[in-house]
Amino acid sequence: MMKKSAALFLAFLLCCMACLPALAEDAPAENAGKTARDMFIDSIIETGRTLYVKANGKLQRAQYASDISVCKNFTVHVFRENCARFRMAEYPDTALTIPNNLPAKECKPRAYGYCWEDVPAEEGNPFYVAAQFLYDSSLSKKENMEKALEFMRQVRRGDYFQMSAQYYYGTGAHSAIMISDYDPDANTVHWMDSNMAGEKRNGVRYGKVQFDAVKDISWWAEAFCKKTRGATIYRLRDDIILSEKSTESN
Repeated sequence: MMKKSAALFLAFLLCCMACLPALAEDAPAENAGKTARDMFIDSIIETGRTLYVKANGKLQRAQYASDISVCKNFTVHVFRENCARFRMAEYPDTALTIPNNLPAKECKPRAYGYCWEDVPAEEGNPFYVAAQFLYDSSLSKKENMEKALEFMRQVRRGDYFQMSAQYYYGTGAHSAIMISDYDPDANTVHWMDSNMAGEKRNGVRYGKVQFDAVKDISWWAEAFCKKTRGATIYRLRDDIILSEKSTESN
């Protein structure tokens, strides 16, 4: 009886050991076929979704420089929470960084907020300008709008969107992250952001965290298609790789 039990136990152990390679292969299944760039974008979007869920529809303080619910702070935060795992193949030893908005005095004669500082890739900036719209006063309003709409059709998943706008929610700079490609059938884009909408309480600003917000591209175009204003689409380079330290830790 003891021998039979031992034999059954041994058979059970062998069966479990045979399953281990398969389980190990299944663990990274969700990343199968994905590039490091895809994984970076996925992690940024997932962090944004987590912040949205955590907010649970409640407005978050967006008044001070340390508040991550300020629009630019939100986009920077979700980048910094995930960038340590990644590098650029061209500069594998350089940690990734995200540029600040271009200072107001350097934006002149345009309004502040339509673009970032021009930080070179060798200093860690993994983004490049994929498209840009700047209002052209030599053209008609209609012609400018056509260009603004064509600009919005360039949106791709993972793009960082920066604009100087004048619209329903207010006037000034706004930052957002696009979470899907432009949808030509619906003529829409989907994004996540913070503090596009909000309110002041006792002089302190509180902003709404949004995830999978959706609007027709004309809604966006009308916001920044104004004299002195504009918008820029920043896109991650194609040569994003996993950092060696990240690979070693795994």
